[in-house]
This record gives sequence, C-alpha cells and structure tokens, in this order.
Amino acid sequence: MKSFFKKIISVIILIEAKLVLRKYKPKIIAVTGSVGKTSTKDALYTAMSGSFFVRKSEKSFNSDIGIPLSILGCQNAWSNPLIWIKNIFQGLTTIFLKEKYPEWLILEVGADRPGDIRKISKWLKPDIVVITKFAKVPVHIEYFESRQDLINEKWFLVRALKDEGILVINADDEDSIEMSKDFSGRIIKYGIKNLADIKAENLDYSYENKIITGIIFRINYEGDSFPMIIKGSVGVPNVYSVLASVAVGFINKINPVKINENLLEHDTPKGRMRLIGGIKNSTIIDDTYNSSPLALESALQTLRDIKIKGRKIAVLGDMMELGRLSSEEHYNAGKFLGEFCDLLLTVGMRSRKIGEGALDAGLDEGNIFQYDDSENAGKEFQNKIKEGDLILVKGSQSIRMEKFVLEIMAEPEKAEELLVRQEEEWLAR
Repeated sequence: MKSFFKKIISVIILIEAKLVLRKYKPKIIAVTGSVGKTSTKDALYTAMSGSFFVRKSEKSFNSDIGIPLSILGCQNAWSNPLIWIKNIFQGLTTIFLKEKYPEWLILEVGADRPGDIRKISKWLKPDIVVITKFAKVPVHIEYFESRQDLINEKWFLVRALKDEGILVINADDEDSIEMSKDFSGRIIKYGIKNLADIKAENLDYSYENKIITGIIFRINYEGDSFPMIIKGSVGVPNVYSVLASVAVGFINKINPVKINENLLEHDTPKGRMRLIGGIKNSTIIDDTYNSSPLALESALQTLRDIKIKGRKIAVLGDMMELGRLSSEEHYNAGKFLGEFCDLLLTVGMRSRKIGEGALDAGLDEGNIFQYDDSENAGKEFQNKIKEGDLILVKGSQSIRMEKFVLEIMAEPEKAEELLVRQEEEWLAR
C-alpha cells in the first residue's frame, strides 16, 4: 500500500513539474558526476543568486522525485501524507495562478540504478550541464555492470542539452575529457592541473593562530587573475566547485568582481570538508555526508597536506555500495593513511580492512581503534583527544558519522546549524 501511494504521488508531482516548466520556461543548469554534485550546485547558486532569481535543489534532491519537488519548490514529505497533499496543492497553485518564478533552476541529477538519468533526460532539457568528476570506483557501482555503464548513464544528461546548450567539465577528469570529444557544442573547461579555460593556481591553506581556517588560491581566466578565499572548509573538491560556479557565472556574463564578492560569502554544504571546532581545542574536518574511494582519497590527501603541530587523526566509517571492490578499496585507504596519520579509528565491519591496510603501512597497532557504532565511538574517543589535534571524520550515510562529530564537537548545541542529517526523520533512525 505504501509503495502504491508513493508511485501515485511520484506521477502527480512529475506531471505538475512538467507543466510548470512548460508554463514558466526557466533556464536550467543540471549538475551531475560521481562526486561533488551538491557542493557544486550550492556554489553555483551562490555565484548566480546576486544577479538572477535562482532556485536550487534542496540538500541532495537529485532523484526522479527530488527533481520534480525542486521544480515545484516543495519539501520532501518523507512518510507524511498531509505534507504530500500540501505539495500537490502547491504544484497546482503554481500551475494555475501566475507567480513570480525563478529565472534559473540549478538541479542536481544523480543515478542510483541503470536508467535513472535516461528516464529524467526524456523530459528535462538543460541549458547548461556541469560535470563534476567521475570516480574510478563510483558510489552505486554495484548496481551497474561496469564503471563505463555508470558514466554512460550520466552522459544521457549531456545528450539532453538544448541545441545551444553549453557543457561545463572538469579538465582534470580524464573521463569527462574523453566523453566530451563526441560533443559538438560549446565546452568550457575548469581545472587545477591540466589546461583549462578557468584555472585555479597557487593553492594554499589559510591559518589563524596556527589553526586551519580555509583555502586560498587565484583564479585565472582569459589573462585576468583574481584571488579567492574559501572560508570554513578545506579540500580540492571545494576548489573545483568554486571553479565550476565561476565558469557558469562567466557564461552568464556576470562581472568577475561580482562573482568574487558573492563567493567570498559562500557557505559550503554541511558535512563536506567543513571545519568545526572540537573539544580540547582540537579541529574537526567534518566530511560525514557520504564516502566513496575517490572522495576519501581526496579527504586524506587534504589531511596529509595541512601543516599543523598537533596530531593527525582519521576517523573513518564504512564505504557502502562498492560490491566486489569493497575489501580492496578499504584496504587501499588504510595503506595510504598509514604513511602519515598518527591515529586511526574505524567504525563498521567493512572499515576494519582500513585498519589492516594502515597496520601494513606501518601505523602502530596501539594507535588503531575499531568500533561498530559511531555514537559510542565518539563517547569513548573523547578521552584520547588532545589539544591541537586535527580530526578527519568521514563515512557513508548509513554509518551516521555525524553522530561521532556530535560527541566531540566543542559546541554540540549548534548541531542543527553545523551538522548533516539533523532533521527529525533522520534523528529518529
């Protein structure tokens, strides 16, 4: 019965979304890739909202029901039928009454199963498609026969571009470059390592009283250069998100000074390499939204590269949906971090392989701690934290590593403001 009700609601919401697009004809930016979709979507919104009336997908509304909800400007009702009915009426109001509707929609588009994006691309026709990055071992790979099949699925969105549509890709991503060779339209490339139209250079970290506070770099475009600061978060993925937003800003002829001003106030998404104060004057890198091999590798590289006097600690939960590659990828992460981390804490059965890899890489067995539950792990680990520690916390959604952060953050009363998954529906799980 519940499944039947969900299908009926999905059909109604989808029909309403199509009618809204037909009536108001907003321009659409669709964001896809294996990693960094939400961060990129949010950066795009920040860069454009000072110049246009823009709406973005809330949180990670990137599915066959999340995208129509974003178009209608409705919330996810979860299992509340009253809110679903309210959403339907809101859609009808938007269709039949004249409202001020956004000029631009910024929509995140994901693929959990084969056919997801192909189905969406039959009715969603973007003006701009932004490809973030394709991971070597993507999330959801277990549901596809091969990695290339997953990439091909996401490429349906590019094929759905309007005739004059523009493709924005990461120049440092080999798969995007290779796939784009068959695209005959306009392409804008952004990147750090390779030749790109919009490039970040001189990346470094900012510090205050020897505490990490963010990232600083310069953006170069057509001979012009301007500085950029990302406050309150770290990691190359956040740099890529900003570069993509600059690219789209330039496409829409927004003044570089205006883009810069907007992005200086950019607040990166919760649980994506956010810097949070920890107990005993420690610093937490909160990357608890989700985890995959590529994202974990990037997070660990950031932990390695930041210069601090204190210890570097990795707190890692299981990576899910990796299928036959799970054991190998967890072990490889441990081998990598074992070369520079001072302490490792794992949460979950799969992540015990991280401990094995770290041990083989030379991390002392006495500095490896393993738990089954994130909340209890946080409570027990409090006594091991010292002043000046830098603590990376990361894991897949179902491991709920934000519960660990809650136990060790300096201001737990700000959890709703700072942490992911603080809605009643999540807290009740």
